[in-house]
Amino acid sequence: MLTVNLCGKTLKNPVICASGTFGYGSEYADMLDLSKLGGISSKGLTLVPKYGNEGQRLAETASGIINSIGLQNPGVEHFIAHELPDMLKMDTCILANLGGAGIEDYEKGAELLDATDVHMIELNISCPNVKAGGIAYGVKSESAKEVVSRVRKCTTKPLIVKLSPQAENLVDMALTCQDAGADGLSLVNTFTAMAIDLEKRKPIFNNVYAGLSGPAIKPIALRMVHQVCKAVQVPVVGLGGIASGRDALEFIMAGATAIQVGTANFIKPDITMDIITQMQQWCDKNGVKSLDEIRGIV
Repeated sequence: MLTVNLCGKTLKNPVICASGTFGYGSEYADMLDLSKLGGISSKGLTLVPKYGNEGQRLAETASGIINSIGLQNPGVEHFIAHELPDMLKMDTCILANLGGAGIEDYEKGAELLDATDVHMIELNISCPNVKAGGIAYGVKSESAKEVVSRVRKCTTKPLIVKLSPQAENLVDMALTCQDAGADGLSLVNTFTAMAIDLEKRKPIFNNVYAGLSGPAIKPIALRMVHQVCKAVQVPVVGLGGIASGRDALEFIMAGATAIQVGTANFIKPDITMDIITQMQQWCDKNGVKSLDEIRGIV
């Protein structure tokens, strides 16, 4: 059985589609059975609508992609009125990924989401593509403590805090968020990266730096998840370059309760179905009846 308990909710399996790579789920409905997923994390939301970054937004690398989307989204209220109702019909766990340019935005967004039937809030304090907010809270533990503790007071929903690999001390950051009221943690978000256009002799992205994801970051992400899982008492959702069932199981063995799949969705839109099947096949072959048997075994 691949079922897992994440922050009090039973998921059919530990495979969640990561924020920013799966839209609001409906975009993939013709390519896979959404009800077979463990969960879907929404496109990153902010209190007010955002157009996102100007210029080129994606660049392919040798083993992943660099993105500079800039949290383009229709705003929390639009999401609640138009996207969330359809997501709640998908028969899977729905996480609302919430960002903000300031603490007040986080608070108001959390209050609005708290009044809905969304299952969990994934608090994004780590997006490296927005000049204001986001990264500022994800780097220093004291800043994270303030935003998490204040958002915690605004919602009774399970609160999962998404951590940045750019944190000054990731384990300290994780412990700080746990103590501030996080019910769970997800990590890692993208790594700050850069690409240069040789012919134009300038950076590819208008913001110069952007976020690297994909298989290139998996070994580092796995190490970070392992370190955090050894330190905290709340469940951890691991992500970073997962593209197969074996990848996912490595994160489970490192201590993760669930995992998220991001960049791989762009390579093969139904890859999550492969990952779920591969995980089950490995468990059957190795006599593993519950993921609890191997979680944190490393």
